[in-house]
Amino acid sequence: MGFFRRRSNTAAADGAEQDPFPRRKLGNKSQILLFMLLTVILTGLTVWGTRVWYKRSDTLTIAVGDPNGIEARFAAKLSAVLAASGSRIRLTPVASPDGGKAMTRFDRRQADLAILRTDGKVPSRARAIAILDRDVVLLISKKAKVKTLAGLKGQKIAVRGPDDGNETLLKSVIAPYDTASSPFRLQTVGTDIPLDKLLGADGFGAVVSIEHLSTLARDKRFEQFAKQHGGFHLNAIDEAKTIERRVPGVTSETIEARLLSAAPAIPDDDLTTIGWQWMLVAQAKLSETRIVDLARALFENKSDLALDNGFASKIEPADTDKDAYIVAHPGAAQYINDETKTFAERYTDLMYLALAAASIFGSIFVALYTAVTRTAPEKAGRLASAVLDVGNKIIAAKTHAELEAAQDQLEAILRRVLRGLRDGTVSSDGMETFRLGYEFVRDSLELHRQRLTRSGDTSMADRSAAAKVAARTG
Repeated sequence: MGFFRRRSNTAAADGAEQDPFPRRKLGNKSQILLFMLLTVILTGLTVWGTRVWYKRSDTLTIAVGDPNGIEARFAAKLSAVLAASGSRIRLTPVASPDGGKAMTRFDRRQADLAILRTDGKVPSRARAIAILDRDVVLLISKKAKVKTLAGLKGQKIAVRGPDDGNETLLKSVIAPYDTASSPFRLQTVGTDIPLDKLLGADGFGAVVSIEHLSTLARDKRFEQFAKQHGGFHLNAIDEAKTIERRVPGVTSETIEARLLSAAPAIPDDDLTTIGWQWMLVAQAKLSETRIVDLARALFENKSDLALDNGFASKIEPADTDKDAYIVAHPGAAQYINDETKTFAERYTDLMYLALAAASIFGSIFVALYTAVTRTAPEKAGRLASAVLDVGNKIIAAKTHAELEAAQDQLEAILRRVLRGLRDGTVSSDGMETFRLGYEFVRDSLELHRQRLTRSGDTSMADRSAAAKVAARTG
């Protein structure tokens, strides 16, 4: 087994040749492992980068009107709550001079979210997330109860509001009852005018006031007026269900007993009226995941979202029925119906991205390995010629030192073949030819060594080589 021993330092000092087949720095298997590792790393970086970009894109814009209006104030509060709660959603208000222009901006897709009242124009791409509050119509009279809206014809009616918007809304409700011979006499008045002046002997026959339902419980104006001026009548609108079906955006609402005043009791029993809803809406194309996260933050922190006047103190889930006036956003419906997607469902897109990226990078590296970096395996039979070259050197050798150098070269070739078979740089084609050549040259080496020994070569180098041979062969 002396042929498989490493070359000695003495042989190297004696000028023996180096390994004729030096080991390659990076074999085929190492290249494959490296390319696999690079594929995994690049795929991970791609998914991570996409995720970072996606998170950065989670800043939503919300269209608001007057900076002092309830839309702008609620948007500011929601933005602060999102930041404080650790939500990945961030909210940026986009201001407009008034609510109408804010809805126009939303309709033109210049904002992701908006706050609207259902009595106005609802953009076709708006999808509901939550009901922030409800407005109710208070039909107030001093002298006698009003049994129907038609009973108000011919009377002078005050419509309280900052502008004629409430009057316009009321006209759409009473239009079926209005006639040229007996028209309704509506007049917009400021909200700062006291009820006693509006309901005085020479004043209006009725007052229509549109109020936020959530603020009525803490509003003491009506109770104070009732105590100071002997009470007033809060009239039911019995046609509320009919009006709800006839007028888009109008809803039938219930005012609970004693909501406006506990003593005297106003109303003395639950009564029905009409109203509208304040809705937080989103663009239909917004991703479900983002709306789920927004809805979660909204409902889990709704106690912190109420304005000082009580607006949005009773946030409700949007109607998820398919026939709802404003269809719920799929993301809001998921959260409301407790159908939030699992981890795998939520990150399906990223999983597909990872598979696609891995496929692309893998294909690139396979092509690169196949066409450029791959080391084509040498056939074992081809290396037999190198063995025969060593055989020629053995035949020409005159000393034991030269035979020692030839033996080192022969062992180097054998190591190269064995190593190549292991790492794929040498194929087994022609292995039988190589084996026959190797055995022939090895036997020739032994015979030539014995011949030199018999010839009596006694040079110092040969004596050293002979000693080595004796040591190797025992």
